[in-house]
Amino acid sequence: MSQLYLDNLTVVHPVALFFLLAVPILPFLRKRVGGFGFTPAVQIPSTIIMSTLSWNTRSGNFLSTIILLAVSLLLIAAARPQLRKGSIRFQASGIDIVLAFDVSGSMQAEDMIVGGKQVSRIEAAKKIAKQFITKRPSDRIGIIAFAGRPYLISPPTLDHDWLVDSLNRMRVGMIEDRTAIGSAIAASVRRLKNCSSKSKIVVLLTDGVNNSGRISPLTAAEAARALRIKVYTIGIGSSGPSPYPITDIFGGILHRMIEFSSDLQTLRSIAKATSGQFFLAEDSQSLTQIFREINRMEKSGLVMNKTFFYRDLFPWIVGIAGSLLLMEILLSQTVWRRLP
Repeated sequence: MSQLYLDNLTVVHPVALFFLLAVPILPFLRKRVGGFGFTPAVQIPSTIIMSTLSWNTRSGNFLSTIILLAVSLLLIAAARPQLRKGSIRFQASGIDIVLAFDVSGSMQAEDMIVGGKQVSRIEAAKKIAKQFITKRPSDRIGIIAFAGRPYLISPPTLDHDWLVDSLNRMRVGMIEDRTAIGSAIAASVRRLKNCSSKSKIVVLLTDGVNNSGRISPLTAAEAARALRIKVYTIGIGSSGPSPYPITDIFGGILHRMIEFSSDLQTLRSIAKATSGQFFLAEDSQSLTQIFREINRMEKSGLVMNKTFFYRDLFPWIVGIAGSLLLMEILLSQTVWRRLP
C-alpha cells in the first residue's frame, strides 16, 4: 500500500495499522487458550483470601491493559509515522506587480455595491484587490497608495498574508489630499526597475485628475515604457453625481450628491504608451471583471519548488511502548506478583 498522508502527518507503511484491529481480540483468545484442559481445583477456605484474589484479578486486568497498549504502540511504530515539514522556494522568473491605489478624498464616494451593501470606491477596490492577490500566489506584489504624494504600503513581496493585512490598513485620509497620478506611476516604476522578473506591470486605480506632484503622468509613462513596464489604468466611479458622506455638526453622517472630475483620456494615453490597457469601472461588477481580465492576460511564469522534510516519530513511540512493558514487568514481579 502506498503512503498515507494526513495533513502534516505521513504514514509510510499504513498496512501495519490494520493489525490494530486484532488487538481487542487478544484478551478473549488468551482466556480461551488459558482455559483448555484446566478445571477448578483450588478450594477457598476464607473470604479474606477471596477478596485478595479479587484484588489480584483487578491488578491483572490493569497489567494486561498495559501490555495491550504497548502492543498497539509497537504496531503504530511499525507503520512508521512521520511529521512532514515543508518549505517552498520560488524562482524569480515570473511577474512583479505594483498595485497603485488612489486614496484621495473623492474615493470615499459611495457609488459601489458589494455583497448587496453600498460601499465607498476605496472599500470596493480593496475587497476586489484581495481576490486578485489570492489568485496570484506565485507573484511578487507590492502596494502604493497615493493622494497628494505616493506612499509605500508594501514593496513587492511573496508574503501575501502580510500584504493583505497591509491593504486592510490603507484608508482615505492617510495622505494629504489631492491626486498625484504621475508621481504614483514614477514611485511604482522605481519599485519595479531593479526586480529580476521578465514581466513587470503596474495596475493604477484612480477616480481623479492629476493635480499634484512634480512629474506629469505621461512623462512617468515614458519612463515606464523605457524600462518595459506595462501600466494598466483603471478609472473607477460612476458618471454623474455620486453619494458622498459628510459629517454634520452633531457628528452624524449625511450623504450629498457630488460630481467629481476625472481624466479618462490621460489614463488611456498612459496605458497606450506602455503597451498596457485602459479600463473603466463604473460599478463593482465591472471592477471585478477588470481584475479578472488582467489576471487572465498576465499569466505568471514563476516556478514554485516544494521541499519536504520528514521527522520520524517511531523512536518516541517505541520508547513509550518499552517503558510500558518495563513497568508491567516491575509491577508483576513486585507489588502485583503473580502466583505460579
